[in-house]
Formats: sequence, structure tokens, C-alpha cells
Amino acid sequence: MKKSISYLLISLFSFAIIIIFYGCKDTINQADVDAVIIPAHNVSYQAHIQPVLLVKCAFSGCHDDQSRANNLSFTNYFTTVEDMAVVVPYEPQNSKMIWALMGTGAFKMPPPLYPPLTMNQIEGIRTWIAEGAKNN
Repeated sequence: MKKSISYLLISLFSFAIIIIFYGCKDTINQADVDAVIIPAHNVSYQAHIQPVLLVKCAFSGCHDDQSRANNLSFTNYFTTVEDMAVVVPYEPQNSKMIWALMGTGAFKMPPPLYPPLTMNQIEGIRTWIAEGAKNN
């Protein structure tokens, strides 16, 4: 009986570990995002921009749905574009998001101690806005 209980507990523990491992398989991290090269044209929000914003901007204490630093959330397309001064479709030069990323606005984003965006990511966001900031 004692062997059966031990075997059952080991089996349940192993099963739980497998479920946790496979459940986390689809999460993205900074290395995954930084490995993606955003193209110079036809930038996709879903494939290129959203992963960058989720990993580098939309986390606890910053621009997630709960914290909404500066009343901004970048967790999905609709919250990203809801403030029309932050993302001005077809006008990256007038978009506060670009100003913040380039450090030409009131604040440089992300702030020190947080992972910065690569130049390819900043240029990708600029291109996405220049192409109309589409939900594609």
C-alpha cells in the first residue's frame, strides 16, 4: 500500500511538471523578441510590434492593463492606439511613442534599468506607424 501511494505521488508530481513545462512553451521572452528582425516594409502588428510591446513595455508597473503608466496600456492593439497622440497613423514624426523611444520627448522609454528596444525594433515601430498603424 505504501508503495502504491509513493508511486501515485511521483506520477502526479511528474504529470504536474510536464503540464507546467508545456503550458509555458508558448510564452515569449526578451531573447525571442530580440531575435526577430522586423522588415523595412509591410510590418505586422501581430507578428512584429505586439511581441516587442508586450515584452519591453506592457509589464507590471509600466504599460500593462493594471498599471497603465501615464494612462497607457500596450497589451493589445486597441489599447495601444486609443490615445491618438501616442500613435498617429501615417505620422511617426508626430507620434509620442516614437518621441519617447528616441528620447526626443519629455521622457526616454523604456526608463533606465529596463531592457531597451533595439534600433531595429524602434525603426519597425516607426515603419508600422508610417504604414498606417494597422491591426494586421
